[in-house]
Amino acid sequence: MSEKILLLGATGFLGKRLIKKFDNLKIKFVPISKSLGYDLRDLKQFEKVFADNTDAKIVFNAAAFVGGIQFGYKHPGEIYYNNSLINTYLFELAKSYGIKRIINPISNCSYPRDISTSFKESDWWNGELDESVFVYGFIRKASYVQSWAYYKQYGLETINLIVPNMYGPEDHFEPERSHALGAMIMRMFKAKQDGDDEFVVWGSGKPVREWLYIDDCADAMIRAIDIPYTEKPINIGIGYGVSIKELAEMIKKELNFAGRLVFDTLKPDGAPHKVMDITKCKEYFNWQPDTSLKDGIKKTIESYLNSRGR
Repeated sequence: MSEKILLLGATGFLGKRLIKKFDNLKIKFVPISKSLGYDLRDLKQFEKVFADNTDAKIVFNAAAFVGGIQFGYKHPGEIYYNNSLINTYLFELAKSYGIKRIINPISNCSYPRDISTSFKESDWWNGELDESVFVYGFIRKASYVQSWAYYKQYGLETINLIVPNMYGPEDHFEPERSHALGAMIMRMFKAKQDGDDEFVVWGSGKPVREWLYIDDCADAMIRAIDIPYTEKPINIGIGYGVSIKELAEMIKKELNFAGRLVFDTLKPDGAPHKVMDITKCKEYFNWQPDTSLKDGIKKTIESYLNSRGR
């Protein structure tokens, strides 16, 4: 890999793991984020990224304004505004500065809520999004539409990867901003520290979710640099899911939490079933994510405990 990469969202959850892989693979890249001095919602600042790096030919779009379900309910306007600005400017500037390919991850919350079988790419437009993720799911879907338009008119290639809930080391581990699995680890660890005899799981525990270890997502994005171009999105996942109740039990066992699980049915469940068909992933990549949920949870908890000095 000789061409330089612009990594947007370099200090975020996904961005930090991409940096580790880039360093290990000796890939040339430029880290870009608000905390590094570039507010991508500001056109002049965003354009400076491209003007200062005219030799870059690949963009990894790991920049997003997003959080958990509660965050989505509290900040829908901000989610729409911030992400739509980033997307709009990204494609226009990439076209203007001769970028060859954008690697663009899209959350699988962009799938319709009422699909009860494994999500296939052909189902992506066949229904309404769940209210709990309506804004974020829509705005990520809009990034695909923009990528399609810019390929048709300008020949700008984008590989759109649809990914499930992600988890792993270096998650935000904040009540509103962390991903669901990370938030559960954080809250259950605190319950154990406090000596609580029960742990409250938000929702009924029935919804089924697929989880993607963060390093597997980073690996897929790097592999996407060289796959044949396709304007259709590709599911990236492990191809199976577990219920929220099963997930809570796995985390409870790994944390050695002795309390009982209680389910707060007043909290929203979100879509009932979110598991993806990964046939196309295997076809295009000759590969699939290989971190099992059990191993991934163990690594995530070890990382979290180490960050707290155990």
